[in-house]
Amino acid sequence: MKKLCFVALLATLGFTQQSNAQDIEFGAKAGLNISNFTGGDADRNSLVGFHVGFISEIPLSEKFSLQPELLYSTQGSEAQDVVKIKVDYLAIPVMAKYYLTEGFSLEVGPQFSFLVNDKAEYIDSDLPDADTDASSVDIGANVGLGYDLNSKLFVQARYNFGISTVVENPDITNSVFQVGLGYKF
Repeated sequence: MKKLCFVALLATLGFTQQSNAQDIEFGAKAGLNISNFTGGDADRNSLVGFHVGFISEIPLSEKFSLQPELLYSTQGSEAQDVVKIKVDYLAIPVMAKYYLTEGFSLEVGPQFSFLVNDKAEYIDSDLPDADTDASSVDIGANVGLGYDLNSKLFVQARYNFGISTVVENPDITNSVFQVGLGYKF
């Protein structure tokens, strides 16, 4: 786990050193999350949330670039129409982007997320909200598509597959579909 984080950090720093500073673009993005937990055998429903944050795009060649991001992401799941489990993260995706055509890209990469807030909200009950004991670090893998609408405005759709467990017993992972709109400064 530590080796994976270290390699991702070194790769990002190495690629940044090779790019010209004037080629690096910065921007902001926001969008919709549809999240759920996978694993275990409980009946779950998806939760709708959001993500918002900053991106940078570091071109490495004409068709390939690296896009590190810093996002605030609200995720979770509803369990058996009884409780909504909400987990909020500070997420750091590091996306490798390959431009298939002008403006249209395929994106893949790891995501390292750090728990900011977690709570269980009971539906139709007087029970108070409770902590979920969710893991403080979540690691996932992203795959998605991006399209530059013009030189500044872009859209992205991505799916995050949870690799590490949110809760150990049973092994439950995050599953998040995201659609976002962004603007490069």
